[in-house]
Amino acid sequence: FADHFTHVRTGDAPRNVSAMLAGVLADATNLGPKRMASASKGISAHQIGWVRTFHARSETYRAAQACVTDAHTRHPHSQLWGNGTSSSSDGQFFRASDRAAKRGDINLHYGSEPGSKFYSHLSDQYGYFSILPISPTESEAAYVLDGLFDQDTILDIQEHFTDTGGASDHVFGLFALIGKRFAPRLRNLKDRKFHTFERGDAYPALSNHIGAPINSALILDHWDDLLHLAASITTRAVVPSTILKKLSASPKESQLAKALRELGRIERSLFMIEWYSSPALRRRCQAGLNKGEAAHKLKRAVFFHERGEIRDRSFESQAFRASGLNLVVSAIVHWNTVYLDRAVTQLKRAGRNIPDPLLKHISPLSWEHINLTGIYTWDSEHQMPEGFRSLRLPPRLLRAA
Repeated sequence: FADHFTHVRTGDAPRNVSAMLAGVLADATNLGPKRMASASKGISAHQIGWVRTFHARSETYRAAQACVTDAHTRHPHSQLWGNGTSSSSDGQFFRASDRAAKRGDINLHYGSEPGSKFYSHLSDQYGYFSILPISPTESEAAYVLDGLFDQDTILDIQEHFTDTGGASDHVFGLFALIGKRFAPRLRNLKDRKFHTFERGDAYPALSNHIGAPINSALILDHWDDLLHLAASITTRAVVPSTILKKLSASPKESQLAKALRELGRIERSLFMIEWYSSPALRRRCQAGLNKGEAAHKLKRAVFFHERGEIRDRSFESQAFRASGLNLVVSAIVHWNTVYLDRAVTQLKRAGRNIPDPLLKHISPLSWEHINLTGIYTWDSEHQMPEGFRSLRLPPRLLRAA
């Protein structure tokens, strides 16, 4: 994936791949280029700084991320966890200190200290494909669609899961317009109202659970504008979060925003009915969100230097930290997947019967076998001849082999 960090002017791949990889790891571990140079053999801070200046950009990070995620998606073992058509997104809070603390916002939900959130998207195969630093006081709902379009992977996401923070009627409406399914885990679902085309008294037994009727005339009057909005998003002409924030920023809600909200109420009402009646949907949503929560632990373990605190003041620097973290975590996940497949193949050759339904419960998010600290060696002399370490087989399997 290092070849995707092309030069800003010439478009060439980096000549000093070791320095490029050291720069990525410096972002991912929160170590920074100077300390990474001190912890690396044969690489100077000047070399790391040079490749970061000319090769590290948002688009090159995105291309490198797509390379790793696509390799993971194509791997046969990944199919055990899902088919790559569903995903989840969630924000992870990181405290800010020093200069970054002055720029960071405080959300009492995360405590009294300032910080930032890294909002990331994860496929059902444990493949990350998007990440963005946002303020902890911002609504996550505005950024749910960003990750589905601000990425270049081969993933074809058709269903997306979030928790309550990522849900709004506007998001429900936009998902319907672009032809994808939105399935959030809504908190206090019993307190949410259904919306129908008739008044609530048309359903006497449910009158306490039915809110204002749908204004279908408003939707019809602005249907063309809603289609234009959806087309602008799907063609990447506009960023979804920009549109959603603009629609909600006006002191007086625009007619287009009202029409989108009415459409979203229809979709949310239909979704709530299915949520109540479909245990399979609830299990699928919970499983998707659980994968994201488990992946947060791996991210926290990788982003460990400076006590795991963000100390970059600029948005660009924070975005590089987030992108590097996403890329390294994705590389760990793919590396674990490759070795899991090799281990399973070896066990099956030794006569062990391992059903696939059991294998899907073995996560590729482990990191106990990875030494994240110490001296980093980048020269090719220490690489394995075949690219892999030997499997650590129990003695009885060695005898059987």
